[in-house]
Amino acid sequence: MNSKMTIARSLNHNCLCQTLDRRLLLDHLKDLSLDRPNLFSNTALFISSNELEEMKSIIEAIESVARNKSFNQKVLSKCYKVASKDFGPYGVFMGYDFHLSEEGPKLIEINTNAGGAFLNLVLAQAQLKCCEDAKSPIELEGLEDKFFKMFEQEWKSQKQEKKLEVIAIMDENPSEQYLYPEFKLFAELFKRKGVEAFIVDPALIESKEDGLWYQNKKIDLIYNRTTDFYFESGVYAGIKAAYQSELVVITPNPHHHALFADKENLELLTSREELTSLGVESSLLEVLLKGIPRTLKLSPENQSELWARRKSFFFKPAKGYGSKAAYRGDKITHRVWGEVLKSSYVAQEIITPGIRMVENEGKPIELKHDIRAYTYNGEILLFASRLYMGQTTNFRTIGGGFAPVFVI
Repeated sequence: MNSKMTIARSLNHNCLCQTLDRRLLLDHLKDLSLDRPNLFSNTALFISSNELEEMKSIIEAIESVARNKSFNQKVLSKCYKVASKDFGPYGVFMGYDFHLSEEGPKLIEINTNAGGAFLNLVLAQAQLKCCEDAKSPIELEGLEDKFFKMFEQEWKSQKQEKKLEVIAIMDENPSEQYLYPEFKLFAELFKRKGVEAFIVDPALIESKEDGLWYQNKKIDLIYNRTTDFYFESGVYAGIKAAYQSELVVITPNPHHHALFADKENLELLTSREELTSLGVESSLLEVLLKGIPRTLKLSPENQSELWARRKSFFFKPAKGYGSKAAYRGDKITHRVWGEVLKSSYVAQEIITPGIRMVENEGKPIELKHDIRAYTYNGEILLFASRLYMGQTTNFRTIGGGFAPVFVI
């Protein structure tokens, strides 16, 4: 481990400084998060400049391979029909999630509707200075404007003939979602930029011959926060039809999920043989094999071997999200294994999450952490961490929640 990584690890274990100015945070949020006490941690996470560069390299390699014609064709040949066509948009707020191992960052998964970017921008802006050598890995100035320009770019990439006028921020039961405060932040941003914005449940969106409507307003673009990635539920029937007929721009959309976030793709990205056969450059190939833990699609042919080696793997639904129905192999029971075999799952080599010590009520407590890089068209917009206790990330841990990332 290099010296910079050692310093970052040492700070994560020994620096209990609480850098969050909660009064400033609440002023920015306008009290939107008062009923979510574990959304934000008081403590920042430290990484080394080497880890920062390695995460950038992994993301660049994945984005490059995604543009590889052979990889693209192979992935899309087995996807849902609704996801097969590329209408132009890149997909806003892609999320690349990492664990920091002793050998460097390891990509755990990719998400296409990664929540928290706006909340983490506000969080990063409400920090007190901790160490002179610690700084934000990303320039925060002007980032709100960049957020909005992404949506304009998504619109222009598919609909170039008119101005973007109406955006619907869509999720099921939006006011009940834990990150609902972020929906309100985006709605306020869009309105400040002269675009009408609504936060809406898909059931309330009306489908007409010329497109989608809400409260007598024709929707130009949907900022899609739903986890029904392929619009399989009946409530999305009209939305799905409008999307396929290009009567509305949706971002992120099913195509983005199929190309980036379907966890079965990680099997291709961690196979030397597959990457070589697809014509991936050797330099990118080595970055991927080092930076992503080996992932295998669970099949009748390998299920006995994976059961025998289960303690080394984490089992995840191929099209799942947010650690739902995901299991550590050493915790899985015969009953749960039987359920796993009935569904589409991948087995990923376990990479133990890093440790961040935080102070709570005057006592140090040990929390786990991961790091998320929010991106757009391959460009990293923001880094954030999630501090938690338990098997998977959550917002139930006292002292945990979103945390800013400082680079040493």
